[in-house]
Amino acid sequence: MVLEKGTAKKTAELLLQINAIKLEPENPFTWASGWKSPIYCDNRIMLSYPEIRNFVREEMAKQVETLYGKPDVIAGVATGAIGIGILVAEALGLPFIYVRPEAKSHGRQNQIEGYLQAGQNVVVIEDLISTGKSSLNAVRALRAQNANVKGMIAIFTYGFPIATSNFEEEGVELHTLSDYEHLIEQASETHYIKESQLQTLLQWKSNPQEWK
Repeated sequence: MVLEKGTAKKTAELLLQINAIKLEPENPFTWASGWKSPIYCDNRIMLSYPEIRNFVREEMAKQVETLYGKPDVIAGVATGAIGIGILVAEALGLPFIYVRPEAKSHGRQNQIEGYLQAGQNVVVIEDLISTGKSSLNAVRALRAQNANVKGMIAIFTYGFPIATSNFEEEGVELHTLSDYEHLIEQASETHYIKESQLQTLLQWKSNPQEWK
């Protein structure tokens, strides 16, 4: 995964601007996993800002075409990437489906919502990559329906080694618009964070599981 620096920093700038990403080293967040973290990311907020969501849509659509040409279907990972996935599919004029974390317990008991044919080429859209577990769960569901998953494009990744390992093990190519490294670089250059906070943020990234 090689990021385009201008896009990576611009994406980070916009997400910080609307508080889709918050950096609070002195008042850390607790993730669902139990990890303590000085950063919290909710990229769905950008859907409320037309100019920013249009930027993200166009950049992701551009990546899809550059990397994979025109796939048959765009798939969003529920729930965080349904909105941006639809926007990317619309920009490319392609069908859209989304993948639930698990099959519904009622009705048709679908895990994949929308029309998908066996053998179709699919690019998966995701909003955020932490460990990659939920994202790759969606890939497995698509492959179980004999879809040909070409790769995944996400808005942001923390860049954890465990995620890199998980994607490699599943044989899934991951690309993102931005990552933690470019986020911290942008936050530092624009004085969004202080020098003392910078050190804390870098320390967290080196060992997030044990950070207090």
